[in-house]
Amino acid sequence: MFLPQTAEYGLRAMAQMASRGAGVSVRTKDLAEQTQIPAHYLSKIMRRLVAAGVLESEKGHGGGFRFARPLHRIRFADVLEACGFEIEPNRCAFGLGQCNLKNPCLLHPSFSELNGAIRQWAAKTTLQDVADGTTPIRFVPGA
Repeated sequence: MFLPQTAEYGLRAMAQMASRGAGVSVRTKDLAEQTQIPAHYLSKIMRRLVAAGVLESEKGHGGGFRFARPLHRIRFADVLEACGFEIEPNRCAFGLGQCNLKNPCLLHPSFSELNGAIRQWAAKTTLQDVADGTTPIRFVPGA
């Protein structure tokens, strides 16, 4: 996928937690096993999600991580941002820095469309959609 590993792992972990329900606490060790994410790496991601207000943590027996707010209020964009990933609207597909309508690269029109679709997906899709097995956006191939 196009996402950096940290962002992909963050989405994978949050999706796994959402599939269990909003009020369920999970330990990093258990979540790492379920998602096939190295526990040490996942621990760092979880701390970032706590700092961003997506998760809260509780130490001790019966502790772990749980969602800090309702699943319908946690967008994929929130998770990606907490993981340090930003969808850059003018990122050049050729790696030539910034391109735009005034200074486009050869792939600018197609890449801009892809970026827009990704921004829309991240802004509108929530962890509640994951829990429900639905998606708020329908993409039509070739449209």
